[in-house]
Amino acid sequence: MMGSTMRCASKLIFAAICLASVPVSGFAVAPADRFVHPKNFQETGFLNRTVEVEKVAYHFQVYLPEDWRRDDHRRWPIILFLHGRGERGSEGMWQTQIGLPAQVRDHPERWPFLIVMPQCPQGHYWTDPDMMAMAMAALDQETAEFHADPERTYLAALSLGGYGAWELARAYPSRWAAVAIAAGGIFWSYAPQRWSQANTLPAEYARVLVRTPFWLFHGSDDNVVAPRESELMYQAIKASGGHVRLWIYQGLRHDCWTRAFNEPELPKWLLAHRLDHPETAPEAERIVVPLHPVPIKLTEAQMDALAGEYDDSHGQLAITVFRQGDQLYQKDLHGSIAELGAESQSALFYPYGSTFSRLFVDRDAQGHITALVFHDDRHEEHWERTRSLPRTHSQQE
Repeated sequence: MMGSTMRCASKLIFAAICLASVPVSGFAVAPADRFVHPKNFQETGFLNRTVEVEKVAYHFQVYLPEDWRRDDHRRWPIILFLHGRGERGSEGMWQTQIGLPAQVRDHPERWPFLIVMPQCPQGHYWTDPDMMAMAMAALDQETAEFHADPERTYLAALSLGGYGAWELARAYPSRWAAVAIAAGGIFWSYAPQRWSQANTLPAEYARVLVRTPFWLFHGSDDNVVAPRESELMYQAIKASGGHVRLWIYQGLRHDCWTRAFNEPELPKWLLAHRLDHPETAPEAERIVVPLHPVPIKLTEAQMDALAGEYDDSHGQLAITVFRQGDQLYQKDLHGSIAELGAESQSALFYPYGSTFSRLFVDRDAQGHITALVFHDDRHEEHWERTRSLPRTHSQQE
């Protein structure tokens, strides 16, 4: 019985080998060891990488923009990005799902940078000396291999990574052309005794960092890393004559980084700074960014003019806009209703929804509303107006 089974298995293996050598659809299958990349093949995007420090191998990711080329002589700006507590691990990839890497996936056109994304293992912190050494080793390795521009080397981080970013900025002040930190600080949650130095420690950092531009972001209601962390560092850098911006997002809690790294101005601000053109004049800016715009009041006639049914590009109903009393609403094709606020007579927003979403009003030459354009941080949809609602219908909807 065993011999019969072995003979059958041998025949199956032989048949498989024969089939593997038969051309498929007229094209021969090349052996794996003879595979040649197509002409002009270019490896870009998020790539798996490894760096070895003190005989320990760490997996991480690097991002290469689509138009990066190995064989040209272009020098690329480069960002070292440090993730938060929840992305720690050893697989080398989880840190690409949040903050800056997530925004690069949504808006690659905004981020013409090489981005190095090391990963802090579980049980460690970015402020550990060996983790700081690992992050810098990854940055040095990728800078050399992918011909990054040393004069345009930037540091970005969020939450736990923000703790590490402050330490790396202080330890290597001449390395960074600019630094962006969301929900970070210098008073580590795992070292509460550092708060006893609240009156002196920020100034110690600021003295070292007086030439480094910082853009700090924080949620006003952050209950994980207190907004006071960023406020203290803003005040210290301002007092030292440094260069610092602080944006407080009103109503946001710990996750302010989704909003921060989605700011279209942020990559432009980074690129505006170079190490070979250091800042000389003091500059400080602190603003509170509202969660949503302050709505303007539309008249009943203006709201009734907006009321109607709007179809998508396939002729399917996308939304119905209607008025109830002095408030405007939208109902989608599933029956879900959302309140609408007016940012202007030509722009509506969702007071209880996404901070990124808008409905822009299209009008013809006579001023009649012809369509709504839905726009969020990733795409646009054009919804053609197909039917207006009678005033009585709009009021009773």
